[in-house]
Amino acid sequence: MMRAILSPAKQMVRDDTLAPAALPALLPRSLQLLEALRALELPALQKLLGCSEPLARQALQGFARMEPRRLAALTPALLAYNGIQYKYMAPGVFTRAQLAWVQRHVRILSGFYGVLRPFDGVAPYRLEMQARLAIGSCRDLYAFWGGALAGQVVEDGEGADTVIDLASAEYSRAVMPHLPAGVRRVKCVFAQLQGGRLVEKGVYVKMARGEMVRFLAETGARRPEDLQAFDRQGYRFAPEHSSCGTYVFLRP
Repeated sequence: MMRAILSPAKQMVRDDTLAPAALPALLPRSLQLLEALRALELPALQKLLGCSEPLARQALQGFARMEPRRLAALTPALLAYNGIQYKYMAPGVFTRAQLAWVQRHVRILSGFYGVLRPFDGVAPYRLEMQARLAIGSCRDLYAFWGGALAGQVVEDGEGADTVIDLASAEYSRAVMPHLPAGVRRVKCVFAQLQGGRLVEKGVYVKMARGEMVRFLAETGARRPEDLQAFDRQGYRFAPEHSSCGTYVFLRP
């Protein structure tokens, strides 16, 4: 079975359209992070998050109010993130069959929660994977999570023998190097040809990743090769630039 990994989004919303089904699998470790974040003063948190003082203050207040174990106060992860990728995925209009597909095949990565199933309940937070938050002997979040994220992506539920990488480099590096031997890796590249080079443009890439998830859910994809039929946002599979481990999609 294949499983796709996605990045989260900075912007989050509270949505009670659908109820969360469960708490995140790695929540005990998230609670360790929460304790460390609550202990920070505003200037230290602002430096850690690399944001403005008002955003840091908002984040500090959010961590103070957070009730990460009370399902009634949480939003399904799939509906909580509100960036470009999720707007183009448009999970709010998924059918029941499409929601079932993403719950089985999609995992959202998070600096705070580690790995999320689409219907895991989350609270709004601000913490990117590359933040240098030291926990014990771990100097940052990559060290803190270690191989736990890859294990969760592969072993959760029925298990996965293929991982489709639809995440940004920041999040991909928290999973892909830790995957067990024998797990197939397929990275999706959404690009344009300019001067004979493949050029990826941030906004278009985010749009395409969201559209890809919607395409896979709508078609009920089962094999990595099913991705090659993707034809949205002007993209087409480019076999001449692709390999077994990298699928390149080009747009004019």
